[in-house]
Amino acid sequence: MNNNPKYILVTGGAGYIGSHTVVALSKRGYIPIIIDDFRNSNRDVLERISALVDQELIHFSISCQNKERLRGVFSQFPIWGIIHFAADKSVSESVENPLKYFDNNMGGLVSILELASEHEVNNFVFSSSCTVYGEPKKIPVDESFPVSHNSPYGYTKKVNEEMIEQFAASQSGFKSTLLRYFNPIGAHESGTLGEEPNGKPDNLLPYITQTAAGIREELTIFGDDYDTPDGTCIRDYIHVVDLAEAHVEAMNQLENPPTPIQVFNIGTGKGTSVLELVKYFEKNTGEKLKYKIGKRRKGDIPAIFANTEKAEKDLRWKSRLTVEDAVIDAWKFEQFIRNKRNRE
Repeated sequence: MNNNPKYILVTGGAGYIGSHTVVALSKRGYIPIIIDDFRNSNRDVLERISALVDQELIHFSISCQNKERLRGVFSQFPIWGIIHFAADKSVSESVENPLKYFDNNMGGLVSILELASEHEVNNFVFSSSCTVYGEPKKIPVDESFPVSHNSPYGYTKKVNEEMIEQFAASQSGFKSTLLRYFNPIGAHESGTLGEEPNGKPDNLLPYITQTAAGIREELTIFGDDYDTPDGTCIRDYIHVVDLAEAHVEAMNQLENPPTPIQVFNIGTGKGTSVLELVKYFEKNTGEKLKYKIGKRRKGDIPAIFANTEKAEKDLRWKSRLTVEDAVIDAWKFEQFIRNKRNRE
């Protein structure tokens, strides 16, 4: 690969999962091209990625819906593959503002697929989500489970998958891997890359770390009356570094995939409750969290975790980092960000 490096367009490449994937791609000899409009990410992430991979980055500040500017990028580089992350991703916000999600998450994908067709880019990895399973009747869920949705966000991911499948059927040679991942947490082991929400966090672990750092007064746990052992929601929390590696394996496999469309669950295969995650954080950092129990949040389901046998067998990928690794790395990143902002 290093003798003939492949250019990979990474939409949303400055975001949480995208930035870690750019690092993983670079370490494996690919040349990432970052596309991001920085609505939900910070520009200084680029400097931190560059320092980790010890090379200059190719990046463009462009929205996925700005097709004319994107066309210039496709024309400038011999793009071999695309990893499409760029999307709005808050379940609760999607319930409040579904049109925003329909416009951005679907419209952005249409633009990217049109340009892929124009420029004959036939290798496509899509960032999907376990939300396409809706509220499953049993767990763990495998890839054969019925596809549904429990929120406008989940609906956009479901429709995105269908769009890619129908597009592939119309395009000779087009191959795509759809990664349905579960709940990414953690940060790069260096402590310099992690989840850095603009404004109030929507995901649990950044809210935990910000509460421990004194940025938030207390953590609200949304409901303790679910039909789970401790009454709080259960999720499959996967370390973001493991998740990034799954994207690289998916891109590798597109060289010679068994079928044009493949679907994989990307998780740990283990469920962890909200309260358990709080306890893991307290145990591994020595920080005591102030938290209260609030009302259930719209769009949340009681429990979900993955059956990952297919990814282990066909993608030759398996998670290796633990929830405890994730809380330690996330806390290291939180301290890095606080120190950085205090110096500014």
